[in-house]
Amino acid sequence: MTAPLIWIVFPLLAGGLLLALPRERWVAFAGTLVSVSLAALAFWLPPDMTQRIGPLSLRIESTLNVFGRQVSLTASEQIVLVLVYGIGAFWFFGTLASGSARRIVPFGLIVTALLVASLAVRPFLYAALLIELAVMLSIPLLIQPGQRPGRGLIRFLIYQTLAMPFILFAGFLLSGVDVGPADVGLIIEAAVLLGLGFAFLLSVFPLYTWIPLLAEEASPYAVGFILSLFPTFSLIFGLNFVDNYSWLRDSPPFTEILRLVGLLMMVTGGIWAAFQRHLGRIFAYTIVAETGISLLAASLPDRQLGLQAFFYLLAPRALALGVWAMSMSVFEKRYSTLQLDSLRGSARSFPVAAVGLVFGNLALIGLPLMASFPIRQALWERLAVLSFPAAVWFGVASLGLWLGALRALVTLVDARVDVPWISNEAWEQRVLIGLGIVGLFALGLFPHWAQPLLANFPAMFEYLGK
Repeated sequence: MTAPLIWIVFPLLAGGLLLALPRERWVAFAGTLVSVSLAALAFWLPPDMTQRIGPLSLRIESTLNVFGRQVSLTASEQIVLVLVYGIGAFWFFGTLASGSARRIVPFGLIVTALLVASLAVRPFLYAALLIELAVMLSIPLLIQPGQRPGRGLIRFLIYQTLAMPFILFAGFLLSGVDVGPADVGLIIEAAVLLGLGFAFLLSVFPLYTWIPLLAEEASPYAVGFILSLFPTFSLIFGLNFVDNYSWLRDSPPFTEILRLVGLLMMVTGGIWAAFQRHLGRIFAYTIVAETGISLLAASLPDRQLGLQAFFYLLAPRALALGVWAMSMSVFEKRYSTLQLDSLRGSARSFPVAAVGLVFGNLALIGLPLMASFPIRQALWERLAVLSFPAAVWFGVASLGLWLGALRALVTLVDARVDVPWISNEAWEQRVLIGLGIVGLFALGLFPHWAQPLLANFPAMFEYLGK
């Protein structure tokens, strides 16, 4: 048995089979069980490692050859598999509260498996094609059957598709300059194409207009799942590019450009979030700012520290986004809108969802004692050492995100609305949102719990992790 068959082919088949299940709860439980099993297996029996059970010896080979190409998941990808499928199990189980398991769980498993395949394929340039296939298969996840696609969904498909030719052509130009780039003109052309490709793929400013549009049009839980998954794998794909080309990773202007782009995304996302009157748009601009924070972490001169900060942010981010999106889906199902004016005082009728929405938002933007705070604080301090103006802009962006969160809080608990306090959430919603909030506080109070699991992430990269 090989690792690609277990962590790529099996979830692809499982996702297809789940489409045939007739009931939402069956789909949610089955998808959660599949994801938990894959995460547990990756933790207990990583590729190329041998486990003994009495007289039996179990080993999973890392490599599978497909049409002359290698698909390989080695022991260095163990933590990625644990984290990705563990986070997937959390999101799939959360569909019991959001009520969208029939769409999110089957296609979510398929998309996750394709994105895992993008990490495993060799040569790594084929990852661009797998990411594009995952983009196309995420369309049924984001749109109801019979519904016309909105502008956000169309732009999502167009922008992600436009990234592929730029990245592939840049990879073709760079194929002969891995060690000693002598042709400066060729390098400049490839760098421009690569920059354009990743600008579309990562939705850097001003190419992220589709994110707030999509957050207005589609189910908040489906949007949250997609926006927690695609930026992460796109960033890892970009880090693979940097790891493979020495002239790129050793270039001083590259880290400066990366830091500038990260700050631009964080500042614009934070400022726009402060002025939104739609919960989905606040959610969207906060995610834009989060992508900027990941770019800032990757731009640190101390690569080991930068990669650890980059990967340490993944679990708190996924948990906070899940709690936030789950809470928004409660309000959307009841009020059919996420406009703040229509939700004034709604915390009195849905207090658990309101608490989940506010704490999910605040945990993501660095509320003390909650999940993202230790890493954001360390990143801010490191940024202040490197560039004081950059640290100031980091603070301005954080202030904008805080204003957006506080505006939502004030509107939801508006005392002028004379409605009695009563919890109208279903018991599944109370339990899942409550557990998510407890998890956010646990990750913030005890961040060292994740250290043994996440410290080996930089080993994924041959040069950047050193």
